[in-house]
Amino acid sequence: MRKNNQYYIRKAHRWLGVTIGIQFIFWTVSGLYFSWTDIDEIHGDDFLEPVEESTSLSILNIPDSLIVKELSLRIIDSKPFLWINDSLLINSETGVLKQGVTKEEAEQIARKYVKDEFQIASSTLLTDVGAHHEYRGRPLPVWAVQFDSSEELTAYIAQSDGSFQRVRHQSWRWFDFLWMFHTMDYEGRDDFNNSLLRAFSLFGLFTVASGFTLFFITIKTKRKKKT
Repeated sequence: MRKNNQYYIRKAHRWLGVTIGIQFIFWTVSGLYFSWTDIDEIHGDDFLEPVEESTSLSILNIPDSLIVKELSLRIIDSKPFLWINDSLLINSETGVLKQGVTKEEAEQIARKYVKDEFQIASSTLLTDVGAHHEYRGRPLPVWAVQFDSSEELTAYIAQSDGSFQRVRHQSWRWFDFLWMFHTMDYEGRDDFNNSLLRAFSLFGLFTVASGFTLFFITIKTKRKKKT
C-alpha cells in the first residue's frame, strides 16, 4: 500500500512539474527582468522634458446653453483651448468648437515633451488598436508620433483634445511582453485575475505539496527500514 501511495504521488508530482515547469521559468525570467529594471526608465522618463504650461485667460467664451461639468485647459499651437465635459474642445477666446488636433499640431505637442535630441520621423492617426497594442486602453483616435531613435520611440497625442498621453520604446515593449507571460493574460495582458493564472497557481501549490508529501513519506520509510 505504501509503495502504491508513493508511486501515485511521484507520478502526480512528475506530471504537475512538467505541466507548470515552463510557466515557472517564465515567471522567474520575467520576475528577474522586472527586479533588475528601473521603472522610471520603463515609463520613458529619460526621453521626456519637464513641461509646465500657463496662460492668462482674460476671456472665457463658453456658450450659455452648455452645462459645464468638467473643465480643463489645453495649449494648442500657443493658443488656449478649453476641454469641456471630456468631449468638447473650444477656443477660450472665440468660443469656436475645434474638431480635434491636426497632424502638425500633434507633432508640435509631442515636440514640447520629447527631448530635442530626438527628431520626428513620421506621424500616423490611429482610430483603432488591438488588445495587445502598446497604446491599448487609452483615448482614441490618437496621433502616433514616431521619432528617429534606436529605441523606436513613439509619443501618443490624443486627437480629440491634444493631450500628451505617453511614450513607448523598446525597453517598455520588452517589459510589456514579459508582463504578458507573468500575468498569463494572453488576450489583453493586463488582467491579473484571469482563470489561467489562478489555475496554474493552484497547480503550483499542488506540486509543492506533493513534493513535501514525498519527502516525509520517504523519510518515514527509511527510518522504518533502519529499525
